[in-house]
Amino acid sequence: MDGTIESRVSHEVDNWLRWLPRWRPGTHRGRSRLCRTCFGSPVIVAAGLATDVPHAVQHALAMRVKLVIDAAVDEYTERNLPLLSREVRLNEQRKAAASYHPSEGLDPEYKGLDLDPPTTADAPYLFTFAELARPDQATAAASAPAPLSAEEKAAIRAELKLADEYAAQVGSQVCAELEFHRERMRRAVAEFVEPWVLVLLADLDTALDSPLWPRGI
Repeated sequence: MDGTIESRVSHEVDNWLRWLPRWRPGTHRGRSRLCRTCFGSPVIVAAGLATDVPHAVQHALAMRVKLVIDAAVDEYTERNLPLLSREVRLNEQRKAAASYHPSEGLDPEYKGLDLDPPTTADAPYLFTFAELARPDQATAAASAPAPLSAEEKAAIRAELKLADEYAAQVGSQVCAELEFHRERMRRAVAEFVEPWVLVLLADLDTALDSPLWPRGI
């Protein structure tokens, strides 16, 4: 695979299509809030998956496409934005100081999802992933960044703006490329996802059709 946006998008769509037959309802628990990655995402719209598609299916594609955008922005930052590149490297070193990273090393379809289920008063948890990932005070103090001067802050803000503009540019390119793959993605959803949705609807209809309810209403 070469490094063009076209080939990277095609590669991630291929990966998503290979994953899709393994999807099953209930792979992820219900969310208590809207997913900021998927809700209103131009990526999902460009892929033709904005309506009548389960969130887990949308999320798996969105996170794979995010890999493409992030990689392009990282390359651009490394080549053209030295101050921001330095801060990114330092931040990665500080993150490495934490003892546990439960959200790292996951497959793309699981990235960005809540790791901890909501707690209930009658069933408290002994620990949560979020608590395990939280660095202790000594580690946090040791990895605290050195203060930046006003000039450095202004320069980094300028480079951040350039990085954001480049990310928006790459995002537009990615969305344009996704439109070329829309038809095969929709066919895959019809083949592998919609039958499971129909099964769920049939089960729901059976559950709602109680024999105790009066007929003919």
